[in-house]
Amino acid sequence: MLIITIRTILLYILIVFSLRLMGKKQLGELQPSELVTTIMISNIATLALEDSSTPMLMGVVPILMIVCLDVIMSGIMLKSRKVRKIISGTPKVIISNGIIDQAQLKNLRCTIDDVAEAMREQGIFDISRVQYAIVETNGKINFLQKDSGAKNPPEIIIKDGEIAREGLAVTGLGEGWVREILREQGEKESSVFLMSADSDGNPVIVPRDKKEDKKSKGEKK
Repeated sequence: MLIITIRTILLYILIVFSLRLMGKKQLGELQPSELVTTIMISNIATLALEDSSTPMLMGVVPILMIVCLDVIMSGIMLKSRKVRKIISGTPKVIISNGIIDQAQLKNLRCTIDDVAEAMREQGIFDISRVQYAIVETNGKINFLQKDSGAKNPPEIIIKDGEIAREGLAVTGLGEGWVREILREQGEKESSVFLMSADSDGNPVIVPRDKKEDKKSKGEKK
Protein backbone atom coordinates (compact mmCIF):
# COMPACT_ATOMS: atom_id res chain seq x y z
CA MET A 1 0.00 0.00 0.00
CA LEU A 2 2.86 2.35 0.86
CA ILE A 3 4.47 1.72 -2.54
CA ILE A 4 1.21 2.50 -4.36
CA THR A 5 0.80 5.70 -2.32
CA ILE A 6 4.33 6.88 -3.10
CA ARG A 7 3.94 6.04 -6.82
CA THR A 8 0.61 7.88 -6.94
CA ILE A 9 2.09 11.01 -5.37
CA LEU A 10 5.12 10.97 -7.68
CA LEU A 11 3.03 10.44 -10.83
CA TYR A 12 0.56 13.13 -9.73
CA ILE A 13 3.38 15.65 -9.30
CA LEU A 14 4.91 14.60 -12.65
CA ILE A 15 1.62 14.94 -14.56
CA VAL A 16 0.81 18.33 -13.00
CA PHE A 17 4.31 19.52 -13.88
CA SER A 18 3.98 18.13 -17.43
CA LEU A 19 0.63 19.83 -18.08
CA ARG A 20 1.97 23.09 -16.70
CA LEU A 21 4.98 22.79 -18.99
CA MET A 22 2.72 22.22 -22.00
CA GLY A 23 0.55 25.18 -21.02
CA LYS A 24 -2.68 23.28 -21.57
CA LYS A 25 -6.11 24.77 -21.12
CA GLN A 26 -9.06 23.12 -19.43
CA LEU A 27 -10.13 19.82 -20.98
CA GLY A 28 -13.21 21.27 -22.73
CA GLU A 29 -10.98 23.68 -24.70
CA LEU A 30 -8.26 21.27 -25.82
CA GLN A 31 -7.25 20.98 -29.45
CA PRO A 32 -7.32 17.44 -30.96
CA SER A 33 -3.56 16.94 -30.53
CA GLU A 34 -3.71 18.22 -26.95
CA LEU A 35 -6.59 15.91 -26.10
CA VAL A 36 -4.67 12.91 -27.48
CA THR A 37 -1.64 13.90 -25.40
CA THR A 38 -3.75 14.19 -22.24
CA ILE A 39 -5.42 10.81 -22.82
CA MET A 40 -2.08 9.08 -23.48
CA ILE A 41 -0.52 10.53 -20.33
CA SER A 42 -3.48 9.47 -18.20
CA ASN A 43 -3.40 5.92 -19.62
CA ILE A 44 0.33 5.55 -19.03
CA ALA A 45 -0.04 6.82 -15.47
CA THR A 46 -2.90 4.36 -14.86
CA LEU A 47 -0.81 1.40 -16.04
CA ALA A 48 2.05 2.42 -13.78
CA LEU A 49 -0.32 2.63 -10.79
CA GLU A 50 -2.18 -0.61 -11.42
CA ASP A 51 0.90 -2.81 -11.59
CA SER A 52 3.26 -2.11 -8.71
CA SER A 53 5.73 -4.65 -10.11
CA THR A 54 6.32 -2.41 -13.14
CA PRO A 55 9.43 -0.21 -12.70
CA MET A 56 8.59 3.44 -12.08
CA LEU A 57 10.72 4.48 -15.04
CA MET A 58 8.36 2.56 -17.35
CA GLY A 59 5.76 5.21 -16.54
CA VAL A 60 7.98 8.27 -16.11
CA VAL A 61 10.01 7.97 -19.35
CA PRO A 62 7.00 7.66 -21.74
CA ILE A 63 5.24 10.59 -20.05
CA LEU A 64 8.32 12.79 -20.40
CA MET A 65 8.71 11.67 -24.03
CA ILE A 66 5.11 12.64 -24.81
CA VAL A 67 5.61 16.02 -23.14
CA CYS A 68 8.76 16.64 -25.19
CA LEU A 69 6.96 15.65 -28.41
CA ASP A 70 4.07 17.96 -27.57
CA VAL A 71 6.42 20.90 -26.88
CA ILE A 72 8.28 20.25 -30.16
CA MET A 73 5.02 19.98 -32.11
CA SER A 74 3.74 23.19 -30.51
CA GLY A 75 6.92 24.96 -31.65
CA ILE A 76 6.47 23.66 -35.21
CA MET A 77 2.81 24.72 -35.26
CA LEU A 78 3.81 28.18 -34.01
CA LYS A 79 6.18 28.58 -36.94
CA SER A 80 4.15 26.91 -39.69
CA ARG A 81 0.56 27.86 -40.47
CA LYS A 82 0.23 24.89 -42.83
CA VAL A 83 1.16 22.39 -40.10
CA ARG A 84 -1.17 24.19 -37.68
CA LYS A 85 -4.00 23.90 -40.19
CA ILE A 86 -3.36 20.17 -40.75
CA ILE A 87 -3.14 19.33 -37.03
CA SER A 88 -5.79 21.66 -35.57
CA GLY A 89 -7.91 22.56 -38.59
CA THR A 90 -9.55 25.97 -39.08
CA PRO A 91 -12.70 27.62 -37.69
CA LYS A 92 -15.78 27.03 -39.86
CA VAL A 93 -18.73 29.40 -40.33
CA ILE A 94 -22.04 27.54 -40.10
CA ILE A 95 -24.41 30.55 -39.95
CA SER A 96 -23.81 33.83 -41.79
CA ASN A 97 -26.28 36.70 -42.11
CA GLY A 98 -28.84 34.44 -40.43
CA ILE A 99 -28.51 31.73 -43.12
CA ILE A 100 -27.50 28.20 -42.05
CA ASP A 101 -24.79 26.62 -44.19
CA GLN A 102 -26.19 23.08 -44.32
CA ALA A 103 -23.31 21.81 -46.48
CA GLN A 104 -20.80 22.98 -43.87
CA LEU A 105 -22.78 21.30 -41.11
CA LYS A 106 -22.67 18.06 -43.10
CA ASN A 107 -18.90 18.37 -43.65
CA LEU A 108 -18.42 18.87 -39.91
CA ARG A 109 -20.80 15.97 -39.13
CA CYS A 110 -22.68 18.40 -36.93
CA THR A 111 -26.44 18.03 -36.52
CA ILE A 112 -28.98 20.78 -35.92
CA ASP A 113 -29.46 19.23 -32.46
CA ASP A 114 -25.76 19.91 -31.73
CA VAL A 115 -26.22 23.53 -32.81
CA ALA A 116 -29.39 23.92 -30.75
CA GLU A 117 -27.69 22.49 -27.66
CA ALA A 118 -24.75 24.88 -28.08
CA MET A 119 -27.22 27.75 -28.45
CA ARG A 120 -29.00 26.85 -25.21
CA GLU A 121 -25.67 26.72 -23.40
CA GLN A 122 -25.19 30.37 -24.38
CA GLY A 123 -28.73 31.37 -23.45
CA ILE A 124 -30.11 31.44 -27.01
CA PHE A 125 -33.40 29.58 -27.62
CA ASP A 126 -34.52 30.92 -31.00
CA ILE A 127 -32.32 30.02 -33.98
CA SER A 128 -33.94 32.80 -36.03
CA ARG A 129 -32.22 35.28 -33.72
CA VAL A 130 -28.75 34.03 -34.68
CA GLN A 131 -26.87 36.34 -37.04
CA TYR A 132 -23.54 34.50 -37.10
CA ALA A 133 -22.15 31.23 -35.77
CA ILE A 134 -18.69 29.71 -36.04
CA VAL A 135 -17.34 26.32 -35.03
CA GLU A 136 -13.92 26.76 -33.41
CA THR A 137 -11.08 24.27 -33.87
CA ASN A 138 -11.78 22.84 -30.40
CA GLY A 139 -15.38 22.08 -31.38
CA LYS A 140 -17.00 24.93 -29.46
CA ILE A 141 -19.67 26.94 -31.31
CA ASN A 142 -19.79 30.71 -30.77
CA PHE A 143 -22.83 32.79 -31.72
CA LEU A 144 -23.62 36.41 -32.51
CA GLN A 145 -27.27 37.37 -32.03
CA LYS A 146 -29.21 39.68 -34.30
CA ASP A 147 -30.01 43.22 -33.16
CA SER A 148 -30.95 46.48 -34.83
CA GLY A 149 -27.55 46.93 -36.44
CA ALA A 150 -25.97 43.49 -36.29
CA LYS A 151 -23.23 42.67 -38.78
CA ASN A 152 -20.99 39.69 -39.15
CA PRO A 153 -17.86 40.15 -37.01
CA PRO A 154 -14.50 40.91 -38.66
CA GLU A 155 -12.57 38.00 -40.15
CA ILE A 156 -8.82 37.43 -40.01
CA ILE A 157 -7.35 38.40 -43.38
CA ILE A 158 -3.62 38.07 -42.62
CA LYS A 159 -2.05 36.05 -39.83
CA ASP A 160 1.66 35.56 -39.25
CA GLY A 161 2.49 37.37 -42.48
CA GLU A 162 0.35 35.14 -44.72
CA ILE A 163 -3.02 35.82 -46.33
CA ALA A 164 -5.85 33.75 -44.83
CA ARG A 165 -8.00 32.97 -47.86
CA GLU A 166 -10.77 31.57 -45.68
CA GLY A 167 -11.28 35.05 -44.22
CA LEU A 168 -11.28 36.64 -47.67
CA ALA A 169 -13.92 34.17 -48.84
CA VAL A 170 -16.23 34.93 -45.90
CA THR A 171 -15.93 38.72 -46.23
CA GLY A 172 -16.05 38.70 -50.03
CA LEU A 173 -12.85 40.74 -50.24
CA GLY A 174 -10.03 40.01 -52.66
CA GLU A 175 -6.23 39.86 -52.52
CA GLY A 176 -6.11 43.00 -54.66
CA TRP A 177 -8.00 44.86 -51.94
CA VAL A 178 -5.54 43.56 -49.32
CA ARG A 179 -2.50 44.73 -51.30
CA GLU A 180 -4.06 48.14 -51.86
CA ILE A 181 -4.76 48.59 -48.12
CA LEU A 182 -1.21 47.50 -47.24
CA ARG A 183 0.22 49.92 -49.82
CA GLU A 184 -1.80 52.78 -48.32
CA GLN A 185 -0.58 51.86 -44.83
CA GLY A 186 3.03 51.46 -45.98
CA GLU A 187 3.12 47.84 -44.87
CA LYS A 188 4.16 44.59 -46.54
CA GLU A 189 2.31 41.31 -46.20
CA SER A 190 5.29 39.68 -44.47
CA SER A 191 5.52 42.52 -41.92
CA VAL A 192 1.90 42.15 -40.76
CA PHE A 193 1.30 39.98 -37.70
CA LEU A 194 -2.49 40.27 -37.85
CA MET A 195 -4.97 41.96 -40.14
CA SER A 196 -8.74 41.71 -39.80
CA ALA A 197 -11.61 43.25 -41.75
CA ASP A 198 -15.38 43.10 -41.95
CA SER A 199 -17.49 42.71 -45.08
CA ASP A 200 -17.56 46.51 -45.47
CA GLY A 201 -13.78 46.50 -45.86
CA ASN A 202 -12.89 48.20 -42.57
CA PRO A 203 -9.38 46.92 -41.75
CA VAL A 204 -7.46 46.62 -38.49
CA ILE A 205 -3.72 46.01 -38.88
CA VAL A 206 -1.29 44.84 -36.21
CA PRO A 207 2.33 45.06 -37.46
CA ARG A 208 4.75 42.29 -36.63
CA ASP A 209 7.12 42.97 -33.74
CA LYS A 210 10.36 44.33 -35.19
CA LYS A 211 12.48 41.65 -33.53
CA GLU A 212 10.20 38.89 -34.83
CA ASP A 213 10.14 40.52 -38.26
CA LYS A 214 13.94 40.41 -38.42
CA LYS A 215 13.91 36.76 -37.35
CA SER A 216 11.40 35.79 -40.03
CA LYS A 217 13.39 37.59 -42.70
CA GLY A 218 16.54 35.85 -41.53
CA GLU A 219 14.83 32.44 -41.70
CA LYS A 220 13.63 33.11 -45.27
CA LYS A 221 17.18 33.94 -46.33
